[in-house]
Amino acid sequence: MSQPSPSAQPSTARPLRKLADVEEHFARQRTPSDHLPDPEPLLTALTRGVLEVLAGVREPEQLARWLTDEPYRTLVTRAGLAVRARSARRQSVMRPIFAIRSIRHSSPADGVIEGVIIVETPQRTRAVAMRLEGMDSRWRATSLSVL
Repeated sequence: MSQPSPSAQPSTARPLRKLADVEEHFARQRTPSDHLPDPEPLLTALTRGVLEVLAGVREPEQLARWLTDEPYRTLVTRAGLAVRARSARRQSVMRPIFAIRSIRHSSPADGVIEGVIIVETPQRTRAVAMRLEGMDSRWRATSLSVL
């Protein structure tokens, strides 16, 4: 029994897709502001979470879903430095005491929020600056700085 030659078989091959088309389809999709929730609760929650991570009472992984890669890596690095600093001073981990004094945010473009949260601690007053962008129907922080 002989097998048919490859040229005799019917062609069922799918059309070739460009790699750029595939990457674009699976990449994060921008979301316009009118399809996103109010950003203020996330600004507040992320600020609390970041301060707790730096104090050592929360793991950075708990905030990963709301951060893009760059701010997440920065937070992990700063948390590690804070652990070493506490160890060198022989300080124990304590839940941070702070009060959020003000939240200011603006939208420089559709699907983008830039905010500054003023936080008062017993030692000093700090500012947390972040940029939220609408991705895949939710806000994600693409930039984060604790000043």
